[in-house]
Amino acid sequence: MINSTIDVHTIACLSDNYAYVIHNRTTGTAAVVDIPEAGPIVAKIAELSVPVTEIFLTHHHWDHIDGLDDLQKALTNQLGQKPSRVIGAQVDAHRLPPMDQAVIPGQTIQLCGIDGQIFDVSGHTLGHLALHIPAIKAVFTADSLMAMGCGRLFEGTPAQMWQSLLKLRDLPGDTLVYSGHEYTASNMAFAQSLGEANFAVASRAAQITEDRATGKATVPSLLELELQTNPFLRADDPALQTAMGLSGEVASDVFAKIRALKDKF
Repeated sequence: MINSTIDVHTIACLSDNYAYVIHNRTTGTAAVVDIPEAGPIVAKIAELSVPVTEIFLTHHHWDHIDGLDDLQKALTNQLGQKPSRVIGAQVDAHRLPPMDQAVIPGQTIQLCGIDGQIFDVSGHTLGHLALHIPAIKAVFTADSLMAMGCGRLFEGTPAQMWQSLLKLRDLPGDTLVYSGHEYTASNMAFAQSLGEANFAVASRAAQITEDRATGKATVPSLLELELQTNPFLRADDPALQTAMGLSGEVASDVFAKIRALKDKF
């Protein structure tokens, strides 16, 4: 059963980034996942009138960490709070902002009184983390698994990213995927270009088009729907392999070809 006293607020930042404010109404505290910029996050925290106890950083890219200093200053100077504890990957400590808690994959941590599980989802970057919170059936994936897509491989290999996605694919189907960008319309168009007759993709495409026409966010997305429509999670699916002329090929090789096609799309 989902804990009904915990709310997750999706915060649009920069041109297409998302940050997340997790509000535990039982403890009266909140945590933030990624800080692309401070302003929209500060506004939501002020609206909620809740202290932020932790800030979780998924990876070192500037558009996920650059608002940290301004957020900490706003918390203390504008909102009268203590600075939040900063949590991130131990292996990435040399290129993340100073942290209060450096974590490793497999570790369980607490954010605003809620248990979260740490996954290594390297590929987009090395040391990229995902945060799984079973109590609310949520996983915060930033630029690893995205709605109908996955992040570019700036540092990792296709085989490495495929293994990262398999970890996320193994979560319960009713898990909500909170990813880091509003890229779904482009990802949808790419999925349709692969030539597969997939009713789930067509149905989702219609919904995405409608949502974006009204400015509605397409994330979070349901993992079960990603399993049906996200080509990067389906590199071992015979139907997709056949549509691409890759029947029987090794899944990680198929994934690499899908990623290469997307990079040129």
